[in-house]
Amino acid sequence: MEGIFMTEEQLVKACISGHADAYKKFYDLFAKRMMGVCLRYTTNADEAQDILQDGFIKVFNKLPDFVNKGSLEGWVRRIMVNTALDQYRKNKKYQKDIEIDTYSYKLEDQDFIIESINATDLLKIIQTIPEGYRVVFNLFAIEGYTHKEIADELGVTESTSKSQYSRAKKMLRKLLVENNIVEESER
Repeated sequence: MEGIFMTEEQLVKACISGHADAYKKFYDLFAKRMMGVCLRYTTNADEAQDILQDGFIKVFNKLPDFVNKGSLEGWVRRIMVNTALDQYRKNKKYQKDIEIDTYSYKLEDQDFIIESINATDLLKIIQTIPEGYRVVFNLFAIEGYTHKEIADELGVTESTSKSQYSRAKKMLRKLLVENNIVEESER
């Protein structure tokens, strides 16, 4: 099997059949991109590596359930995000929660888009914001979840999700300016 080109479908079948080299090929195919996903939900590479490892264990255990509808990478990504959320929920009970105002959320006129920023710099900045903000920002801005979906996933209200997202954007803007990555007038 080594050196033989495989389609994703053949690779999944080989993994389900228990071929060790297929597992390695599968891991090698997705690990780098999924590490990037995991890093967005953590503050350091060690935590991200733990999530990646737990995520791949889940992926390999659930491969027989993959029905080959849609993207395999999207399916793997969803499992990684859910694994990161599980880790967040598990750790949340040990951390001091961020206070959340109960007033209603107001959408801002401008979206937070920075086209010229280096992905590595942005990742480092995202990792410095409080965990609650970071998780909501990642789910909404990067993964494309709705605020209702985020609220359901995290066990919070929709307005809390919107508030956390708004605060994350404000904090990110401030940090980007402070780190001379963007000028104050850019948005």
